[in-house]
Formats: sequence, C-alpha cells, structure tokens
Amino acid sequence: QVQLVESGGGLVQAGDSLRLSCVASGRTFSAYAMGWFRQAPGKERDFVAAMNWRGTNTAYADSVKGRFTISRDNAKNTVYLQMNSLKPEDTAVYFCAAGQVATIVPSTSRSRYAHWGQGTQVTVSS
Repeated sequence: QVQLVESGGGLVQAGDSLRLSCVASGRTFSAYAMGWFRQAPGKERDFVAAMNWRGTNTAYADSVKGRFTISRDNAKNTVYLQMNSLKPEDTAVYFCAAGQVATIVPSTSRSRYAHWGQGTQVTVSS
C-alpha cells in the first residue's frame, strides 16, 4: 500500500506561482508512475500532469502546458508540481496519484492510478 500526502496549496493571485509536493510512503516509490489531477467544484477530476516511473517521460494537459512542470525526487519519495503563471481557472483541489504503470509514456487516465492523496486546495484570485 502507498500513502500519499500533498502539501503546498494556498490562495494566490493570478500570475503567481506555487509548488505542490506529494510525499509517498509505504512501497517502493521509484516503481510507481506519478500523476497530478485536479477537481473544481461541481466538475470531474481531470488530468493535469504525469511522469513515468523512470522519470524520463512526462505528459501534460493542454491547459497547463508551458506553465506547469512535474518532477520527482526518488531519494525523497516526493513528486512535485511547479505551477507558474497561475490563472483563476486553475482553482481546484489538486490530487497526487500513484500507479504501477509500466509504460514509457505516462498514463493520463485516472483508472491507471490506484493510490490517491487527500488533496490540497489551490485558489487563484483574479
């Protein structure tokens, strides 16, 4: 079992930056593909970014390409989401997810990630 704990959310203004962190405990972190998803009020949980277990390949939602960067530090069992040039439409609860997805191209599907954190709120004011 993998436990995930997110942190780093908060209230910021449009154009600001935030870095989310997700610390994993339990099983071997380096064996897991890691993803970030977000859920706005009344909407479904959407894919944001993902990185394969090797840390060699990433995937991003079109809405965040060029603004968000996912990275991982296997020595610290941590995955990060650097969010720059934030917009009000980025407001959501952000969830970290882990999955034993052995593909070079990381999955963007929620169903491929078996383990989820509790989420951290990001609010961007205009």
